[in-house]
Amino acid sequence: MTQATTTGGTAPSRRPFGQNYAFVVVGVIFLALLAAAGLRATPGVLILPLEQSFGWDRGTISFAAGLGIFLYGLVGPFAAAVMQSFGIRRTLLCAIALMAGSTALSAFMSEPWHLVATWGVLSGLGSGCVAIVLGATVVNRWFAVRRGLFMGLLTASTATGTLVFLPGLAAIAQAGGWKPVVLTVACVMAALIPLVAWLLPERPSDIGLVPYGAPPGTVAEPPRRANPFRAAIDGLVRASRKGDFWLLFGAFFICGLTTNGLVGTHMISFCVDMGIPEVRAAGVLALMGLFDLVGTTGSGWLTDRYDPRKLLFVYYALRGLSLMVLPFTDFSFYSLTIFAVFYGLDWIATVPPTVRLANEVFGERDAPIVFGWIAAGHQLGAATAAFGAGLSRTIEGRYLEAFVLAGVTALLAAVMSLMVRRTAREPVPAAA
Repeated sequence: MTQATTTGGTAPSRRPFGQNYAFVVVGVIFLALLAAAGLRATPGVLILPLEQSFGWDRGTISFAAGLGIFLYGLVGPFAAAVMQSFGIRRTLLCAIALMAGSTALSAFMSEPWHLVATWGVLSGLGSGCVAIVLGATVVNRWFAVRRGLFMGLLTASTATGTLVFLPGLAAIAQAGGWKPVVLTVACVMAALIPLVAWLLPERPSDIGLVPYGAPPGTVAEPPRRANPFRAAIDGLVRASRKGDFWLLFGAFFICGLTTNGLVGTHMISFCVDMGIPEVRAAGVLALMGLFDLVGTTGSGWLTDRYDPRKLLFVYYALRGLSLMVLPFTDFSFYSLTIFAVFYGLDWIATVPPTVRLANEVFGERDAPIVFGWIAAGHQLGAATAAFGAGLSRTIEGRYLEAFVLAGVTALLAAVMSLMVRRTAREPVPAAA
């Protein structure tokens, strides 16, 4: 086992598996991201039961869900700064406890503002710390090689979480109403607390290791002790001076617009408009989630080997073409299955190459915070499409224009990706 110097001269605690302990860390983070994704998808299951139990209108319930999604995206860069200042482990434990507590507290709600406070504000703040930026920070700290592969795997866990939790939660809601659903989610989140506390060290040097693939004797950079809010804002100010930031931010805005915002929000409604039963339409989204696990993990493997700009060009271009073609298909079982498989493979395959470009352009110390801001652009794009496509459907009476326009923007994102200037940097295996 490779030894690494620790601060204060204290002998590091040892864990099994040697340098392969990095894989244990990935497993723990995968489970955390999986559960957080399930939590963020739960409001979709709660809509009808809450309407039936309290008579709340759908707009009120949707506002709480939308506020949670907004905070989920906005918290990212600040969460990255908190992780650098106070540690990944402490940040993750606090976030999971907040999610578990807020969902458990929602079991006692009786007024709409209770829903907004628990599932909007509190769970949004907590889940924002357990998002893509967490995966990027962990991969940068624990791996010197194969970063793209493991970033792809952790990113794919978000789609897998939705796929794993929603069918079960929907069955619970159908059998027992909304309260068993929120208590189930609270128990799942609470079960993660001892797991994270037991299995997740702060950094490799804490257990006498160097990052996976790093040469023996690699010394970790000292932790950054700074005001997290100031660090997040300073990171944005520095990044915004580079045109590459705006290219990546703009492309990821379009990524959110063409995935969560458009397809994730309106695909079922589009299918219903075309005469497809709602249950079958939901199956299309589930199939997308399944193939996303394969596609995003494969994208990480490719990111380790090929120019990430060219990968992004291919992903965005193919996505754009598929969105423009879909409205002109017959929406048969075969055409929808082909679309679901093709589109699912490309759903969030853009994340690993975008993370790699952020590392190359901004350096590994600033990259987690900068990527947090880029990811916030993703959520902003998703919100824009969710509202814009609905408005277009109301005005035009169809989704044709929304899907074609989204396809055109994806082609624009493909071109923008090629314009990013790569910077050759030596890897810094042990980012603080």
